[in-house]
Amino acid sequence: MLARRIVPCLDVKEGRVVKGVKFVDLKDAGDPVELADFYNKEGADELVFLDITASHEQRETMVEVARRTAREVFIPFTVGGGIGTIDQIRNILKAGADKISLNTAAVENTDLIREGARIFGSQCIVIAIDARWNEQMEDWEVYTHGGRKGTGISALTWAARVESFGAGEILLTSMDADGGRDGYDIPLTRAISEKVSIPVIASGGAGKMEDFSRVLTEGKADAALAASVFHYRHFSIREVKEYLQQQGVEVRL
Repeated sequence: MLARRIVPCLDVKEGRVVKGVKFVDLKDAGDPVELADFYNKEGADELVFLDITASHEQRETMVEVARRTAREVFIPFTVGGGIGTIDQIRNILKAGADKISLNTAAVENTDLIREGARIFGSQCIVIAIDARWNEQMEDWEVYTHGGRKGTGISALTWAARVESFGAGEILLTSMDADGGRDGYDIPLTRAISEKVSIPVIASGGAGKMEDFSRVLTEGKADAALAASVFHYRHFSIREVKEYLQQQGVEVRL
């Protein structure tokens, strides 16, 4: 069995890391490169940067963040948010990112997944799926535009499709659980993990160390992503990994 990964997430707005609840009420949480260096030393397996104000100007900011991070940090990192063209993917990867994350652009133009995987390799293409339970659909619905626009697409169907298009990984965020610290959405995570053969990173809802164990075992996720519990020092990555090891979950210490 491959070691499970612990992945801090840094939501970046105007060059600063922010954190909110259910995608709103954003508060400043620090400098992205300083935090990246801190998490690198703390034992994070990977990092994810998400540009949450992805205008053209902010895209240039994120290229610079990627460049500065690559100079300081020696673990894989992913950059996402507002990436919509092959040239933008190329610029972020050239700046030093190991992977890019696509969400809205992938839904609107599936050729971007295919072309990205063909040119840069599937391992570089992460598809971010923001999903919320829809009572009428009796299914989880995919949302785009930073969680503001429902698509009517089943998250399970979409996950299978992006794998067939060449995506190498799925970053799955439960909008119902995001920022609540009540635990990851286990049913959603397990359903997606069982639907695809590519790795699934679970996101949204981490509040205590047991949540990581549950999503990596019951939820069958390959990695667990978290933000506020690490940013605000509720516990350290090292503590989470030691706890997981005690629970019989294989991690890199």
